[in-house]
Amino acid sequence: MYVENANRATREGFITADNIEPNPKNPIIAAFFRNIGYADQLGSGVHNLFKYSKYYSGQEPEFIEGDVFKTIVPLNDEYSYDFVADKQEIKSADNNVRVPIRSADNKIMRKQQTKVLEYIKENGKITSHQAEILLQVKQRRARVILREMVEAGMQENM
Repeated sequence: MYVENANRATREGFITADNIEPNPKNPIIAAFFRNIGYADQLGSGVHNLFKYSKYYSGQEPEFIEGDVFKTIVPLNDEYSYDFVADKQEIKSADNNVRVPIRSADNKIMRKQQTKVLEYIKENGKITSHQAEILLQVKQRRARVILREMVEAGMQENM
């Protein structure tokens, strides 16, 4: 992935995890948004990209500072932690709907989706908060699971 953005550079060259020096264009506004929880620590995104891109590509990202700030994040689907080479399928709770799974751990995904389908069958619907409690996951993960099920059309045949 390659991104360019206009920049008011304080220096030229490559940024690494060791030499990053966050420089906000407006430090008062940056501090305000950080204090009210709408922004993370300045530079934390760069640190996270260096930390996590290895899991998805085996390579480090590149940040090039200049009049145009360039970000290059290498992506490699086959190297990715959550890539599944063979397409596997599961059946819904009523055994009528077959849906492909795109997950690193198919057994956990199958159990989660089956629990959700059974809950919907018993109660008619489910909210992300109910899925969070049912699956014992964070609400953000529950939303992802529900969205994937909706996109796959799993709930339509209930």
